[in-house]
Amino acid sequence: MISKEYTILAPEGIHARPATALVRLVKKFKSGISLKKGEKMIQLNSMLNILALSTKGGDRVSVVIDGEDEDEAALALDVFFKDLIA
Repeated sequence: MISKEYTILAPEGIHARPATALVRLVKKFKSGISLKKGEKMIQLNSMLNILALSTKGGDRVSVVIDGEDEDEAALALDVFFKDLIA
């Protein structure tokens, strides 16, 4: 299991466009991937789940990855959170 923390730098947070891109990215992997903000944790398999977190700029989130391709998923999510959400 891999857990990583990120700070959302985009002032608008994770809105519909990056949420859709995130779901598409996660579906490429077999590992279970979750996003946690505060005490709330959701599966990254639905845009509605992501939007329900109401993640805004400056929020800290954790990504938890567990499965056979977790290393590859972690690398892809690093790129996503550093390039697309900045």
